Amino acid sequence: MPGTVTMYSTTWCGYCQRLKKQMDREGIGYNEVNIEHDPESAAFVEKANGGNQTVPTLLVVSDSGAESVMTNPSLAQVKQAIAA
Repeated sequence: MPGTVTMYSTTWCGYCQRLKKQMDREGIGYNEVNIEHDPESAAFVEKANGGNQTVPTLLVVSDSGAESVMTNPSLAQVKQAIAA
């Protein structure tokens, strides 16, 4: 669906917590998936990151419908991907 963000994360990831707080503050909605509890999402993250389970990994579907995958992006990068 256009204009959506899925964040693949873990409970212990400080970078995930920081980005979630920033997105919450800016009113950017997202669906969070904990890769420790979902093997399929863990496989997606590994594929996107050269075999590593690097989080946060975001799947963004922009307002125009374009998909992008980003690893540990800044808030500005997330906003830009949504608007693309």
